[in-house]
Amino acid sequence: MISIKDIARQVGTSPSTVSRVVNGKAYVNSKKREQILSLIKETGYVPNKAARSMVLKRSFAVGIIVPDTFNLFQQQLFSIIERRLESLGYHTIFFFTRLDLSSEEDCLDRLAMEKLDGIVILQEMHLPGFFEHFSRAGLPVVASTCKYHDYSSVGVKEKQAAFEGVNYLVGIGHKKINMISGVGFAFGTRRTEGYYEALAFNGLSRDESRVSSVQYYTAEFGMYGMSDLLQKNRDFTALFAATDELAIGAIRVLRDEGIRVPEDVSVLGFDDIYMSNYIVPRLTTIRQPISEIGEQTAMALHRSITGGNVSAGFDIELPHRLVIRESTAPPAAGSGTDGPEGKRLS
Repeated sequence: MISIKDIARQVGTSPSTVSRVVNGKAYVNSKKREQILSLIKETGYVPNKAARSMVLKRSFAVGIIVPDTFNLFQQQLFSIIERRLESLGYHTIFFFTRLDLSSEEDCLDRLAMEKLDGIVILQEMHLPGFFEHFSRAGLPVVASTCKYHDYSSVGVKEKQAAFEGVNYLVGIGHKKINMISGVGFAFGTRRTEGYYEALAFNGLSRDESRVSSVQYYTAEFGMYGMSDLLQKNRDFTALFAATDELAIGAIRVLRDEGIRVPEDVSVLGFDDIYMSNYIVPRLTTIRQPISEIGEQTAMALHRSITGGNVSAGFDIELPHRLVIRESTAPPAAGSGTDGPEGKRLS
């Protein structure tokens, strides 16, 4: 079995230099680092985790807090974060929570039982004890696509992104725009704020009957939200959904009702999950750079754990982008869900 000394001898350096590369430390010449990493890959060298833990006084375990109702965006993001952390030598432990304080208390109890080097949060938490625990334990924390006052975060400017998306709908001629949003999470609130700000910016009135707030951000609840809107306010030519999954559920209901997308109603999503490019019609959406968010989250936590120059409380804001596909178009004459006497157009 190849050892760290074997790697060092073949590269012509010291075992301590190899150790710094393996553990993600700085102060290694870039050319030498590439040689070491290449040889590690070629030989299949695997560091002895038990020995590393004893020497470095670390567990090489990272906790990831996730909602028990994973949507597709979170599944993609989680997978990227987990793979990147594992490539850096960590193993990951999942901590699932629901939208209630008792579930968060249970999650905190499980967290307190584990020896962890750091935490990634993919779920907005409301129990103050969570953050007290992190402070007392001195645990590095990175929130991915959510924000907390004193902790690092990675994500996009969601309110601005939503504003730009709705502004695009207005720009192609839509004046009656409904929205499916959600409750319980700040990202839904920010996206809803962007929706309202875009309406105000374009001189369009705020109408609460045009918004349906659902409990979860999944396709199933997109169906519930769309059905609710068809009962509350059928006079619309465009829909903005706070997530792609909500948009996908909404399109299903519209099709079942004989309402064509985009001929009668344009639909805009948010996230750009992989399914968005495969549904019919292909979904126009606001893209979050999922791969980059995951990579940056893992690397930010790793730098914090290994004593890099990243301090707690920093924010990494990545660029979003409007991706125009087939689910949006300018409103045609007579388009929408209502005819002149309030009947659905076919």
